[in-house]
Amino acid sequence: MVDTATDSAILHAIMEAAVDAMVVSDEKGKILRTNAAAARLFQFDVTEMVGQSVNMLMPEALAALHDGFMSHHIKTGEKRIIDIGRDVEGQRKDGSVFPLHLSVGHSQVEGKRIFIGILHDLTHRKATEDALARSQRLDAIGKLTGGIAHDFNNLLTVIVGNLELLEMRGADDRQMPLIKDALESAEMGADLTTRLMVFARRSNLKPVKADLRELCTNTLTLLKRTIGATYRIKTDFAAELDPVMIDTVQLQSALMNLALNARDAMGAGGELLVSIANVTIDDSYMAQETDIEPGDYVRLSVSDDGAGMSIEAQRRAFEPFFTTKDESGGTGLGLAMVYGFVRQSGGHVTLYSELGLGTSFGLYFPAVRQKAETADAHVATDMRQDPPRGNGETILIVEDNERVRKLSIERIRDLGFATLDADSGDRAYEMLKNGAEVDLVFSDLVMPGTLNGYDLAAKIAAEFPKLKVLLTSGYASDVITSELAHDVHSHILHKPYRQSELAERLQALLADTGGD
Repeated sequence: MVDTATDSAILHAIMEAAVDAMVVSDEKGKILRTNAAAARLFQFDVTEMVGQSVNMLMPEALAALHDGFMSHHIKTGEKRIIDIGRDVEGQRKDGSVFPLHLSVGHSQVEGKRIFIGILHDLTHRKATEDALARSQRLDAIGKLTGGIAHDFNNLLTVIVGNLELLEMRGADDRQMPLIKDALESAEMGADLTTRLMVFARRSNLKPVKADLRELCTNTLTLLKRTIGATYRIKTDFAAELDPVMIDTVQLQSALMNLALNARDAMGAGGELLVSIANVTIDDSYMAQETDIEPGDYVRLSVSDDGAGMSIEAQRRAFEPFFTTKDESGGTGLGLAMVYGFVRQSGGHVTLYSELGLGTSFGLYFPAVRQKAETADAHVATDMRQDPPRGNGETILIVEDNERVRKLSIERIRDLGFATLDADSGDRAYEMLKNGAEVDLVFSDLVMPGTLNGYDLAAKIAAEFPKLKVLLTSGYASDVITSELAHDVHSHILHKPYRQSELAERLQALLADTGGD
């Protein structure tokens, strides 16, 4: 005899234990049952989903087609997603759209057709694929560029050689100026191909063990005389820095390129900050944010408070010959050279920018450690404790960048917190005014709309004085904060940050019941 109660309990246990989201619906698309994983994925309560149409979990364009797909399948048996699986997009309660893989099976219960959907969040995989695609695109451009530069060097060798032979064989006074002009142009062409070879990572670097602090100090001494008195250069060099293996000439050239780009972006005047610090990338979240292999690095950051870069400019910034300086005659090779040099040195470059507020470049170079120091580091890593965890407190995440917002949600949930999220300071403030119950607000500093991070923190301090706020900034320094600062003291966590840093800052603020 079948024990219906036992079967129902087993089914419930299976659904609740499933890691992936599960949604059961009838042939009309009404949700009959769902599990906790699905509720978390779409940010609903289970009770809000049961009895509703599955269309609530889809973007509007897909929802409009869904009913037609289902009726077509029922009539014809043609399979598009049923029993096959496909990458699609889902829509959360807050309206945000995210990638997921959907597999749908079907069965019959008491003569009625039911559909069982299993959904897997592809947000992390998509972010990794995007980072890989960017890297592969630049690698492909680098290989093509290197081949072209090599061929041009051969052509220039023939041109320069023949011009010099003409010069040596007694050209007359009318011919000599023409030969000299041609030689100068050929030399400029040779310089251009040399810079292309740096981007293609086929140049001959001469790395030596060096102190970035000393190299940057010497380079900035020259820069101060070059960029003019209307531009302020500030430095923030850590007291203890690991040495790096680096081509000192190329490093100085890279710093000069970044500084001169910053000068152009700042217009008539502004502030440039150069900072250097040891950085350890030892968790998967930070590696994903920076597209860098875990390990010990020395980071050289160059930040300005200039015009900033559009999303398209950021995406193509390191491609050779891409330039936003058409009027001033920029070649588009400066950042390409920086990228190629750092990559050839075993490091990586990050870029963060906001239109109208400034840009920050981060150059990561592998740290050189002595054997004894390396052994100590391994011991310290082995002994490192797991980051402190939350107890279900609710964190309101405020971030306008959809990818960063999704990543922040995952990071904070992994630390044992519940989350709400908003895509702007205005939306976050509206949620708080409407009674959203949260224990801490974790907000980006620079956002569109009326309220930036500082504005939001100031309103919270005035109207919700017991609510803690942690701001985060993609700038490696506080160059940008002087433009936005309020009298209210704010805690700032700089991007990219380690999971342990995030956990410690959240716990410290939540544990602080007194005033700042």
